[in-house]
Amino acid sequence: MNNEEKNTFAKQQITEAFLRLLNDRDLSQITIVQITTEAKVSRNSFYRNYQDKDEILLKHIKHLITRWNAEYDLNNNQSEKEMFGSLFHHLKEKKAFYLLLKKRNLFHLFLNVFVEIYGAKREYDNMGAYAASFIAYGVYGWIEEWIGRGMQESAETMSALLATSGMK
Repeated sequence: MNNEEKNTFAKQQITEAFLRLLNDRDLSQITIVQITTEAKVSRNSFYRNYQDKDEILLKHIKHLITRWNAEYDLNNNQSEKEMFGSLFHHLKEKKAFYLLLKKRNLFHLFLNVFVEIYGAKREYDNMGAYAASFIAYGVYGWIEEWIGRGMQESAETMSALLATSGMK
């Protein structure tokens, strides 16, 4: 294995170990030593890739969302209704992870990533920035409420509800 492959392997091990630990305890009860022991990697491997425990989740969320977005872009015609349907399917597919974030009061990390990707950018003019923020935070609100209610509705239902509310 070359260095890049070793580093990728270490990050994967750390993420998986951390998620296993997070299933059983709150974030504040998990130490870096517990994570590295569970992952069977050194503390150096941890600190080479992450500053803290939150960063593990931030990077994992970003990986999931960007992977979903890339797959969506390859296979769809870019209608907002299709995009929202696909997004809700992704969330449902990764239900255990997103419910875990909510259960552990860590869903704000999803917001950070979601707004970073889909929110206003510096290069936007004022109106574009306001519109992007409105949409990103609004969609996040739908997602958070849906997850908070246990994801009872199907992805199709959520997409249809968004469409009937004016988000087409």
